[in-house]
Amino acid sequence: MKWMGRRESGNIDDQRGSGRGLAVGGGLTAVVAVVFALLTGQNPLEFIGMAQQGGANTSSEQKDLSTDVQGDANAHFVATVLGDTEDVWDSIFTAHQMRYEKPVLTLFTDQIRSGCGAASSQTGPFYCPADSKVYIDLSFYNELKDRFGAPGDFAMAYVVAHEVGHHIQHLLGTTDKVDNMRGRLSEAELNEQSVRLELQADFYAGVWAHYIQRKNILDEGDFEEALNAANAIGDDRLQMETQGHVVPDAFTHGTSAQRMKWFKKGYDTGDMSAGDTFSTSSL
Repeated sequence: MKWMGRRESGNIDDQRGSGRGLAVGGGLTAVVAVVFALLTGQNPLEFIGMAQQGGANTSSEQKDLSTDVQGDANAHFVATVLGDTEDVWDSIFTAHQMRYEKPVLTLFTDQIRSGCGAASSQTGPFYCPADSKVYIDLSFYNELKDRFGAPGDFAMAYVVAHEVGHHIQHLLGTTDKVDNMRGRLSEAELNEQSVRLELQADFYAGVWAHYIQRKNILDEGDFEEALNAANAIGDDRLQMETQGHVVPDAFTHGTSAQRMKWFKKGYDTGDMSAGDTFSTSSL
């Protein structure tokens, strides 16, 4: 991906080394449980309501946001990707006569307190609807490559775009609609709704990729890097690796094939309205 020298988002909150993080400790917080659901088979929708009520700021002090992120290339890369998502979604929302409210992306090291509670780098990147922020420990670059076998800068770009996809769902009220189903559905039915939510975020990441490829900034193999990342974090693959067998009723994010399918559909169509994962009978 050709990113050096291009616009970086100003909505970056660099908390690395700030000393403001809190250890997870005790029981799992809402946001930790949401991300751990990917590996454990728990349903993240059980915790969305808790997250939306969490609403506390990460600190009583509000750090000025700027593009002057600390040093390393990965931070500048993520800031550039976030800038691309801002441009794409602002244009799409404007075309639909809506206003796009840009999320903040917080960089942290090891641990952080978000509006959804405390989290550590072990949770991976996540979106918190309570404060409309994406949180990323940049060590996830290495985890993508070494643990998930998904190297490449565009694999990380896909992850950022996926989390921004959850922000789109928050803005459109989709997250609230799914959360309101809690208590009325069985665990298996709620898991299915979670899968549909995650696949739609993959679709939105594909829509973003559709528009930036028009700018001639993608390198050969970038699209394949994103597909490889989607394939690497499918529920079926992770369950097989961690427990040696697959339990479809416990899926919360979708199979590898489904995640690749919906990312590719977003990429191929670029049509925001084509990503209604909740109406289709076949995922």
